[in-house]
Amino acid sequence: MKRLFVAAVSLALLGTACSKDTPSTPSTPPKPTFTATLSSQNEVPPIVGAEASCSGNATITFDVTRDAANNITGGTATFVVNISGCPAGTPINIAHIHQAPAGTNGSVVFSTLLAAGEVVLANGSGTFTKSNIAPPDVAIFNAVLNNPAGFYFNAHSTLNSGGVIRGQLTRTQ
Repeated sequence: MKRLFVAAVSLALLGTACSKDTPSTPSTPPKPTFTATLSSQNEVPPIVGAEASCSGNATITFDVTRDAANNITGGTATFVVNISGCPAGTPINIAHIHQAPAGTNGSVVFSTLLAAGEVVLANGSGTFTKSNIAPPDVAIFNAVLNNPAGFYFNAHSTLNSGGVIRGQLTRTQ
């Protein structure tokens, strides 16, 4: 009886040592996240005058859905934008992603849907967040994922309606 007990324990230990260590639930992949360091000097042409000291940063997080083949089928984005160094009372009227490399102006491909007058930098600084924003075309997700440096984030003020601060996207996650 002792030998049978020892044999059973030995087999159990051997089975445990040989088992494959797999998690019981698959881990969720991180959401693609991008940042942009925003500067008035990145605008084309660079900003001069009262708003030349404006700067900031933007973090853009994609929350995408995928099919069984891992193709993106839809999704939304969250934009978190911090701006500082502007004159008190500066209104930020629109903000979005453009498609173009550094030093070149490009067309808008993904808007934050920020409305004119929604953000006023009372002390010259401020933050805004826009969540659950869908792009006009899901192909934009793949384009940004494949070449983030080919896109820039841009915020526009009343004084600089063509853009007051800008920065190329960089993938962080």
